[in-house]
Amino acid sequence: MGVSSTAKVVTGSERRSQPKAVQPGNREWVTVIQGVNSQGWPIPLFIIFAGVYYLSCWYEDLLPGWAISMSENGWTINVIGIDWLEHFDMYTKDRTVGVNRLLILDGHESHESLEFQLLCKKKNILILCMPANASHLLQPLDVGCFAPLKRAYGQEVDKLVRNHIFHVTKLDFLPLFKAAYLASITESNICGGF
Repeated sequence: MGVSSTAKVVTGSERRSQPKAVQPGNREWVTVIQGVNSQGWPIPLFIIFAGVYYLSCWYEDLLPGWAISMSENGWTINVIGIDWLEHFDMYTKDRTVGVNRLLILDGHESHESLEFQLLCKKKNILILCMPANASHLLQPLDVGCFAPLKRAYGQEVDKLVRNHIFHVTKLDFLPLFKAAYLASITESNICGGF
């Protein structure tokens, strides 16, 4: 949650050991599922935290439509994949030209369950899975958005470090990520990925 971007550290020449960069956070996983289209608009985020209990304070400053889910380790699982597909459907069904929608996926196992496939068929969603290990070349988000997002999030985390805050909690993560998201998931970056 709190890993910052890489940085160079300048120290005096008399220093004998390698300087160490502080990385705030507890290394807890957070999964963020983002969908976009070639016209440059994103569907609202779907965030997965590790844990069991939802806290009302998480929802106080979310962007409209952002959803939060929970899993044991913060990763997506089949049931969350179905929840995300319902989320995707809700935000794309009224913007569809024609009967079907094309959903390009990275081939994660949560997209391969029978329930996921049947729901796609019911909702007129056609699935195209990218070849394994090729998403960094073919996926519009990897190409146009995630590098700027990672950089912007790292800058937000660095601001905490400069203020001597060395631990990023779930509550801290949301405003940091929101600021990075608004700076990087732009129409221009999305369209550039296509």
